Amino acid sequence: MFERTERGLLARWWWTVDRPLLGVFGLLAMSGLIMVFASSPPVAVRLGLPSWHFVTRHLIYLAPAALLLVGCSLLSPRGVYRAAIALLAVSILMLVATLIIGLENNGSTRWISFGSFAIQPGEFAKPALIVVGAALLARAPGLDNAWPVLGLGLIVMVLLLAQPDVGMALMVGTVMGVQLFVAGLPWLLVLGALLLSVLILWQAYSWFPHVAARIDRFLDPASGDHYQVGLALKAVKSAAWFGSGPGEGRLKNQIPDAHSDFVFAVAAEEFGLIACLLLIGLFSFVMLRGLKKTELVSDRFALIAGAGLLAHFGLQAMVNLGVNLSVLPATGMTLPFISYGGSALCSMGIGMGMFLALTRRRLGHGMPPPGASP
Repeated sequence: MFERTERGLLARWWWTVDRPLLGVFGLLAMSGLIMVFASSPPVAVRLGLPSWHFVTRHLIYLAPAALLLVGCSLLSPRGVYRAAIALLAVSILMLVATLIIGLENNGSTRWISFGSFAIQPGEFAKPALIVVGAALLARAPGLDNAWPVLGLGLIVMVLLLAQPDVGMALMVGTVMGVQLFVAGLPWLLVLGALLLSVLILWQAYSWFPHVAARIDRFLDPASGDHYQVGLALKAVKSAAWFGSGPGEGRLKNQIPDAHSDFVFAVAAEEFGLIACLLLIGLFSFVMLRGLKKTELVSDRFALIAGAGLLAHFGLQAMVNLGVNLSVLPATGMTLPFISYGGSALCSMGIGMGMFLALTRRRLGHGMPPPGASP
């Protein structure tokens, strides 16, 4: 696309960004469009909407998600940090507003309506918190700045729990734990953090009835409504090598969230085991190449932020696949770049765009040294 001698912004970006990763993100986004095309029409019909309602909206969401991914990947590390501060401030304000004027759905208030579209602020708070937390940790050696990071994370988690969105709050806490480990958390404290996470999970089980119900159904499917997870697992088990063919799936007509939380089950039934393995291969490529790129960065801020953003991507994919395979309780988390959902898609575009920006080949453009102003 560009000569190596060119010095324009796009030319410098093209020769320094990780193009294989960029290409795989594009493949995941195109795969997601195909999966939404295959899974969403029955859902739309059940809701009394036009058959292509979700397909059309997913196409609309893809445009800003792609622009956000490429736009964020053009930033310098300092630009990533500044963008994250602004995004986190706006996200926290919107999380507070969600509790006041948000849309209630199935007993939770997670969305703010803007005309015919709705935004889930919690999705955008995650990548912003990861980057801002990494910047705080990078400004002091070891874990000297751990308390401000924990305090900021606690604010976001409390706002998420107030909605309530326990799954997203636990994801935020887990990714923060990964970042603290990368920053130098001793193994003894790692063990303590694991014990604390068990205690937090127990408290979530005790305080939130819907969490208790999901865990009970996971441990004993006969104890309650296991409808969606049971159908998803049946779809995965019925997957042939090449599936029943596009549009030929039957179980998607019965799964209420076939286009979002359980899109992998639809992929298994219609496109088969080979397609599922290819999809998992794309996620694995992102993780392995992302880890390699993170290992090569010399800037502490880029290292901690990159590890957190990559952990968020990988953990969310693992949780969604685990739910579809019935090895984890239902959480409501989407499959990155595959499931339907505008906020999740745009948020993941921001996060992975920031990851590409932080791992670009450059010298001397990291965060300022400890104590300096940003």
